[in-house]
Amino acid sequence: MDHLPLPLEGITVVAVEQAVSAPFATRQLADLGARVVKVERIDGGDFARGYDTAAGGLASHFVWCNRGKESIALDLKDPRGLAVVRRLVADADVFVQNLAHGAAARLGLDAATLCAAHPRLIAVDISGYGGSGPYADKRAYDMLVQCEAGLVSVTGTPGQPVKAGIPAADIAAAMYAFSGVLAALVRRGTTGRGGPVEVSMLEALAEWMGHPLHHAMHGGEPPARTGLAHAVIAPYDAYPTADGGRVLLSVQNDREWRRLAEQVMGSPELGTDPDFATNAARVANRGRTDELVADALGEIGADEALALLEKAGIACARLRDLHELADHPQLAARERWRRVGTPVGPLKALLPPITLPGGDEARMGDVPALGQHTGTLLRAVGMTDDEIAALRRDGVAI
Repeated sequence: MDHLPLPLEGITVVAVEQAVSAPFATRQLADLGARVVKVERIDGGDFARGYDTAAGGLASHFVWCNRGKESIALDLKDPRGLAVVRRLVADADVFVQNLAHGAAARLGLDAATLCAAHPRLIAVDISGYGGSGPYADKRAYDMLVQCEAGLVSVTGTPGQPVKAGIPAADIAAAMYAFSGVLAALVRRGTTGRGGPVEVSMLEALAEWMGHPLHHAMHGGEPPARTGLAHAVIAPYDAYPTADGGRVLLSVQNDREWRRLAEQVMGSPELGTDPDFATNAARVANRGRTDELVADALGEIGADEALALLEKAGIACARLRDLHELADHPQLAARERWRRVGTPVGPLKALLPPITLPGGDEARMGDVPALGQHTGTLLRAVGMTDDEIAALRRDGVAI
């Protein structure tokens, strides 16, 4: 079998992007071989660069979302800076932007304008709520969209709704933008034409809400917030162990309950006790069920608990923190970690989850410094050293 190149080799992407949704989408494209040119503001660049300094002095969001890109820093309010972007777009296959509503159109960088001028271009507009409707102008940060999409209403405990611990709305929009670009590239391969791609954070996250949404819309009650427990299955929760760990287990049927009672809890009589023998009974007696499981697991360590549960054929997991995720034995065994270059030196990063056996490994390029590639890219669009010096002198480029 021939060795295959990365699927997006030869594809050029230009992105006027910030924060998470567009940068995470274009990072997926870069990992698959595309050349991604990131256009940043001259006054600090992508504002995600300033979110924190946790990644060796760099912002963790920025390191996560921006490897493998070339950074050019331009003032798009200056006609000369905007002209550079237009020259870059003229040679690009894909353009992505997630500016505030109306900003791209004012610059002539909206998908409709660009696709009219460049029929083969795929132009992606990522917004909070879409380009029309009463919410089009509304600010759309991740937490706000999580609230508007109902995610917060089904996440948390009975007494306290909470937002997801990751930027779920941003990630949802990013992944639909990524898959939208791939679909548009396939269509261009058969028709020769690109075209606009529109993605909104609200619509992306609303799609992810499909199960609770359909449950509520079509006659059911909205699923209750139950923390780590399951609304209609017991036992299904995380239980503390003697060494301070927490083990989550899920009993899916009454046969499993009998095995749990006999092989893990050491109380085989509970398997046939009418108060616990069926799932309906266990849910009705959830407090007592959980107490019995917690008492049994609380006498042993997490490793022993997991071993007993596995042997009994009970689905289980260790409740890990982020340091434990970084040391996860499965990720280590599958050699999923690599080193990515950054302005502060190499940092660990996960291989992207799309694996394409028989071809090149994902291209996990360096995280760029602000404006690191400005000179190279300006020369690539035909500018002379004197013209570049003038742009730098006038504060149009850095």
